[in-house]
Amino acid sequence: MNVRELQEESGVPITEVETETDLYYAMALAMYSTIEKNNEAGRSTTMILPVGPVFQYRRFRTLLDFRPLNLSALHLFFMDEYISPGTIERIPVESPLSFRGFIKRELTNPMPEGMGFNPKQVYFPDPADPADYDKKIEALGGIDLCQAGVGIVGHLAFNEPISSSRISLDEFRRLPTRVVELTRETITINSNTALKGAFEEVPEKAITVGMKQILESRKLEIYMNRPWQASVLRKALMLSPSPEFPVTCAKTHPDLSYTITPLAAEVPDLALR
Repeated sequence: MNVRELQEESGVPITEVETETDLYYAMALAMYSTIEKNNEAGRSTTMILPVGPVFQYRRFRTLLDFRPLNLSALHLFFMDEYISPGTIERIPVESPLSFRGFIKRELTNPMPEGMGFNPKQVYFPDPADPADYDKKIEALGGIDLCQAGVGIVGHLAFNEPISSSRISLDEFRRLPTRVVELTRETITINSNTALKGAFEEVPEKAITVGMKQILESRKLEIYMNRPWQASVLRKALMLSPSPEFPVTCAKTHPDLSYTITPLAAEVPDLALR
């Protein structure tokens, strides 16, 4: 199916942008607009955000340079982090694979001054106390906007597939923030993206925000910019909801949208290369 047919069949809005940079700006503008709207209404803003896609945050800072916002009531919950092998601790922030380190470099350290941004209102789940992350979200009244990429196995954050013989769909949808083991496919594709194929360097475990927190977000935006996501997109929209391809669980979200690049829009063709 092409994109128009997918949208008609699924009923889910799909926006195809021209370039990967356009996708990053779309993400940044959605963040900016949500904060602006809530500021005007005198409300705080809470978001769940990914590291993957990755370069939307420098575009968000660019928007702030042109048109500053009051960021004092902004709370940013980042989805996940790798765990150091053989431990129950997050990998060091200095590691080139650390999502915490990436956000520090891309967003929080270079955040423009004078807008009230509070680094203490940036949260990552901690394997020492996963429930605390969920309690913070609940105490703030839930999530206004969740942005997400999708893995090759259909994961949202690091909510990896689970056999439907082991868990019901409802149970899967209610999974909280927790430590997970990464699938071999996730490790392989992530090594291709970040390490030029050095899969042995990718940690085997991570701490991830739960499906419950993602699915209870008031708005859920999914972004795809990888060539292999052409197949993922079609599975996400056309398969029945199942814990065996987690993103399918988002199909019934009341405010779901997809933004994709031409690479993800391409109809998959089977050929040796």
